Amino acid sequence: MLPWLEGTNAGNPHSDHRAGWRAAEAIDEARASVAALIGARPSEIVFASGATEANNLVLLGAAAGVTRLVVSAIEHPSVLEPAAALRARGMQLELVAVDHGGRLDLDTLERLVAQGPALVSIMAANNEIGTLQPLREIGAICEAHGALFHTDAVQAVSTQAIDVGGAAIDFLSLSGHKVYGPAGIGALYVHGGVSIHPLTFGGGQQDGKRPGTLPVALCVALGAACRLALAQRQEDARRIAALRDRLFAALRDGLHAIRRNGREAEVLPGCLNVVVPGVDAADLLLDLPDLAISTGSACSSLSGAPSHVLRAIGLSAEEAHASLRFGLGRGTTAEEVDTAAARFIAALRDRGHSA
Repeated sequence: MLPWLEGTNAGNPHSDHRAGWRAAEAIDEARASVAALIGARPSEIVFASGATEANNLVLLGAAAGVTRLVVSAIEHPSVLEPAAALRARGMQLELVAVDHGGRLDLDTLERLVAQGPALVSIMAANNEIGTLQPLREIGAICEAHGALFHTDAVQAVSTQAIDVGGAAIDFLSLSGHKVYGPAGIGALYVHGGVSIHPLTFGGGQQDGKRPGTLPVALCVALGAACRLALAQRQEDARRIAALRDRLFAALRDGLHAIRRNGREAEVLPGCLNVVVPGVDAADLLLDLPDLAISTGSACSSLSGAPSHVLRAIGLSAEEAHASLRFGLGRGTTAEEVDTAAARFIAALRDRGHSA
């Protein structure tokens, strides 16, 4: 990023001069790197401030051409909230249930999609319990019934191979900080030939889909992060999954009552969501500020309400409040996993919680 933050490279990529041309070339290279990660064409990539904006752009921008919106019950708030706003404006909204592991009911999805023109938004991987959805099967259902298919792939693209063409995906959102890039940058894939209405106006940048001067350094950084992800996501997935399983084994050895939320197979390698019966998870976190643990989505952690994801997979409000999510990533080590398990178990025992 540094060369694009200062000096002669810090030009406006939309200006017609040498510094602008250099910046534009750097953005084109970054756009190609993002496209390569998901099997898209560079011209199909629209840069945004993050996946929240990208999700809103799809739902509010693409929904203008359809009469119905179909989303899963465990989507991120950046999908569920614009969906609710569209419903308030008169659009028909259908929520698709999931099973106890968080997997979508495909029969219900097909029945709903078959009822008329629809925009379908199903996340590739859940951000709280890690469940992976069958994108190819979902895409086939949407394609068969003429529905537009959007997937929030924020959590998935750093470790999962996604081919937008093979899965018949029309829109895909991703975020920089979830592929080890900086916050404040993301991208939206828009399948060539599919129309989308802009949410903002005032410039013709990015074919008018998302006008505004692009932040060159952030775009370059996202491109670099995507190149790294493409090169090492398979090895990252293998190593992180082994660490996740090691963590859960250690927790279970020390806390026999602990249970895993969601599925054990077909889940994100870096996500472990557990319930410890009888524990106030939010209160416990105060004793563990040095661990990367949360009680749910970081985007809704201030609400105090039980996780809508955990409620959707059948947990009671009490169980949801006793659940925590551990995050593991590319930089996590076996030593950190062992230390985290020991610290977690010790904190519970200090509170008088028995194994």
